Amino acid sequence: MRLLASFICLILLTSGTAVAQSGYFEDAYRFSKTSPAGTARIVGVGGTQWSLGGDVSNIAGNPAGLGFFRNSEASLSLGYDLRSTDATYLGQSKLYSTSDFSLPNLSFVSSNTKSPLEKGAFKGGAWGFSIQRIANFSNEFGYFSDKLGESSIIDFYLDDAFGVPESQIENRGLTGLAYQNYQINPITVDANGKPITNPKSYDSFVLGFPFQDENVTQQGSASQISFGYGANFNYKLFIGGSLGVRSLEFSSIKVYNEEFADQPLINSSLRESLFINGTGVNLNLGLIYKPIDYLNLGFVLQTPTWFAMNEEYEANMTATYDNYYFKQEDITLGTETALSDVILSNYGLYTPFKIGGGATFFLGKYGFISADVDWVDYSAARISSKDFNEDPDNLLIQDLYTSTVNYRFGGEAKIENWRIHAGYAYMGDPFLNSSAVDQSTQQLSGGIGTQFNAFRIDLSLVNQNFNSLYRSYQVLDNNGFNYGPLTELKNSITSAVITVGFNF
Repeated sequence: MRLLASFICLILLTSGTAVAQSGYFEDAYRFSKTSPAGTARIVGVGGTQWSLGGDVSNIAGNPAGLGFFRNSEASLSLGYDLRSTDATYLGQSKLYSTSDFSLPNLSFVSSNTKSPLEKGAFKGGAWGFSIQRIANFSNEFGYFSDKLGESSIIDFYLDDAFGVPESQIENRGLTGLAYQNYQINPITVDANGKPITNPKSYDSFVLGFPFQDENVTQQGSASQISFGYGANFNYKLFIGGSLGVRSLEFSSIKVYNEEFADQPLINSSLRESLFINGTGVNLNLGLIYKPIDYLNLGFVLQTPTWFAMNEEYEANMTATYDNYYFKQEDITLGTETALSDVILSNYGLYTPFKIGGGATFFLGKYGFISADVDWVDYSAARISSKDFNEDPDNLLIQDLYTSTVNYRFGGEAKIENWRIHAGYAYMGDPFLNSSAVDQSTQQLSGGIGTQFNAFRIDLSLVNQNFNSLYRSYQVLDNNGFNYGPLTELKNSITSAVITVGFNF
């Protein structure tokens, strides 16, 4: 089981369910969330695509849009992401930045249309294949403070160790490592001075509050290979479906440090390494209806993605003492280290389904205006495993997350061979009780494109902003309030996407 159970990154200001958390609830949201994606044209109009047909992004978006194709098309997109994170802890800010190149979309569509003079409602259709990046996990953040913290991670170790017999404490995840390097120690005698056999209570000779700092480096992405088909019926009704095979990789390295003044413990350091990969499948069903020539109405249903996940985790802890004589064990402490085993485990992840609808109004040859709305219930995600008890995480998923209504709107203006794009997207706050900080996401986009005969090229810029909260560990007071270190993160991601396409 993941030892992250002991070093949890709760994203809420308060937590009433404390003890048996294991961190997989974070995966349920992290790997369920996707951002508006596709070609530069689709990204430029805010990601709207539920009712807008004739773009290769329809393969993974609304496959009914494939029915609009009259020619076959090959398309390639290249992207560049620049992410900045402004982390604030105890009133002190630190700015982090990361960047990477990507291949947001690679698509091929083969059209097989019938002549308008052929009898029958079925007018042909098109099948398509695409590889699309749907999430980017790369990020770096943390904090460094020259102010004393309001708690120590030793407080967490003491809370977590309470009631655990000394004979079992070494198997208690990170708390077991803290026991091995003497940050916590068993109370071996009672109030009357009598020895306690296999004690279940612990204390620490380290007192006071430390200076704290942490650095978190995350890398990885999620991509989906989609195979889809869209059919055209009387140029009025378009129906489609696609099969998605999703894959992801995620890695995280956390380094947390404490430094004490005038204490036997000079400093301590904890390093955690986590690697996750997974593969999943999903289905995507959609339709687009044209009640009049200038209006498209779209509907899409995306099933949950059923993931099979693998993970690898390890941790090491170092404590440096000022040659402290620990009388209880007749030992002088210097630099003490403790290492975990490499933990391998497997689990399943069931992401929420999504339903959405949209409308596109065409302004003749001058362009269009399009809008989408969709609904996702993140509390419906589920974890399953034979390697650990998933019940605490599933309860947390239901308690922490909620449903969101996401909407997007955008438009395109045509001026001769040129097209100008603009759009806006809003993704709702997925956390049930986060009134202190709004964790919704807002996105602005724009771009330009042109077409020469069978060749087209589009360029779009996107800026996405959202806030989030990070807790290094949890320590609960008598009211169940977590007063562990709280860092507020202001995230901004600017992306550039260029797409080239060929019709034939």
